[in-house]
Amino acid sequence: MKSSKKIAFILLVFIAFSFTKGRIKSPEVTVDELKKHVSYLASEELKGRRTGTEGDSLAAEYIRNDLKGNGFNPLVDQGFQRYRVTDKIILGPSNSLIVGGAAFKPEVDFVPFAFSENNSFNAEVVFAGYGFAINEDSLKWNDYSDTDVKGKIVMILRADPEIEKTTSPYIKYSRDRDKVLQARDMGAIAVLLVSGQLFDPDDKFEPLAKGQQSVGIPALRISRKIANMILESGKVTVEELEKKLNDLRKPMSFATGLSVSGHSDVIQTTIPTRNVVMVLPGSDPVLKNEYVVIGAHFDHLGLGGVGSGSRVPDTVAVHYGADDNASGVGMMLELAEKLAAHPESHRRSIVVAAFSGEEMGTFGSKKFVENQNFDLKKVDAMVNLDMVGRLTDSTKLQISGVGTAEPFRKIIYESCDTTKMRLALSNEGNGPSDHASFYGKDVPVLFLTSGAHLDYHTPADTWDRINYDGMVKISDVAYRIISDLANSDSKLIFKEAGPKLSSGRGISRRKGVSLGIMPDFAGNTKNGLRADQVTPGRPAAIGGMKKGDIIISINGKSVNNIQDYMFRLNQLKHGETINVEVLRGSKKEVLLIQL
Repeated sequence: MKSSKKIAFILLVFIAFSFTKGRIKSPEVTVDELKKHVSYLASEELKGRRTGTEGDSLAAEYIRNDLKGNGFNPLVDQGFQRYRVTDKIILGPSNSLIVGGAAFKPEVDFVPFAFSENNSFNAEVVFAGYGFAINEDSLKWNDYSDTDVKGKIVMILRADPEIEKTTSPYIKYSRDRDKVLQARDMGAIAVLLVSGQLFDPDDKFEPLAKGQQSVGIPALRISRKIANMILESGKVTVEELEKKLNDLRKPMSFATGLSVSGHSDVIQTTIPTRNVVMVLPGSDPVLKNEYVVIGAHFDHLGLGGVGSGSRVPDTVAVHYGADDNASGVGMMLELAEKLAAHPESHRRSIVVAAFSGEEMGTFGSKKFVENQNFDLKKVDAMVNLDMVGRLTDSTKLQISGVGTAEPFRKIIYESCDTTKMRLALSNEGNGPSDHASFYGKDVPVLFLTSGAHLDYHTPADTWDRINYDGMVKISDVAYRIISDLANSDSKLIFKEAGPKLSSGRGISRRKGVSLGIMPDFAGNTKNGLRADQVTPGRPAAIGGMKKGDIIISINGKSVNNIQDYMFRLNQLKHGETINVEVLRGSKKEVLLIQL
């Protein structure tokens, strides 16, 4: 090789080495590696990582393989905790509705609700206004006071008489499911709900909504055309009844004299998904039997659309979920790599748990904490990373759960230079992310996030909008916190910090009563609701309820699931004494509880 060519070759090698040097895999948290993780997880290929889709599965494989490459071992089957979630709710083949001898078509003239019980019905129809049974000091309205609906089919108007108001005392009584449950309590065998002209001018059927359990009787949404056929003998229409009820604000119930028959058939389809759960053994022969859990969810909204949680539900496009929550997963993987490279950083073992199903209701983390093969009592703390990619000079690193263990505040301030990063601390252990599942099981939790933004739950949440330098800063704080927790001589003592039951989203209401329990949101108990936690000093504890009791009725009215429970609570008043029937082991107990 000539000298000039040799010099050129050496120069090219030097340039190539210089270019790739910064991209060589590093045990430290780097911008390049964070960008690699986030850009893949939020790529077009993964199509928004909706739970149960190919993108969701590819993300799980990617996470497991990265952890395995850094020395983590499977905590469960090949590193995957497998479970199934409801994919969609579809109509079965046996839906029918016959009015006056004429048969009508599902999805054209009627449609069952997702919470409808699959059963047949045949009886006279009774119109029962808005289906209210309200008995408050300042508001009274009972559509059943002068009408016997036992063994009958009840037809009810949807919504309430103040639909134009964003805050109204009627709002908490206006849910479709609650109205059906109220009618069932009054003895109805089926319910037909119809939208008034003012509430829904187009009279369109909504898609079947997931997440609602059966109410125990058939419940159909019918068109105004069908409702007016049923009302024809009374020479009145839905439109006229809606106007009268809204103007007079008084019950208006009556028997129609017409019998209707039909059948409800709803099918819930399920799909497989999985959490990724890997463990890095601790360096201490004794403390390695305790754990610090680092968690982040990897699912997102897929292509969006109605019912997906998208903030632009009319737009069907890839919701990339770069900040929510490819950023949290990317940071988790980088922290895992750094911890593995520094054995002195963790005397306790480190469990990395990547959850699917968070966007559907923290299903993945609920499955994890219910895992009978993993002892949560050995978990010292859980650190949750969710939306950590948008830190700016004008924003703060938000850390909640600070009140769930005494040393947390001290550990955080020792881990963060507050002259370089501003903090916003909250004691609350609950919240809309996976740490809430651990908090409900008495595990101290910390939730790190850089906060919400306008791209949240839209297709605009893309990898190129992430502040990777900010992620490095947050990672440094998180690493110090995790290392401190993993090396502490003594195990943390859990403290309750704030309620364990979140109120419903998007509903304006006055504060209602509470028994003071953490219910089993995951629905692991059939035909009842398990109390996963009973707060000392609150009504349930004072009344004798114990952790693990299964509530089966309140004031003699059945409680089969979390939605029934919330409806029953909504009917109660402060100061009232109620009887709660619980199943304790194989024995039934009746408790008197004063609210």
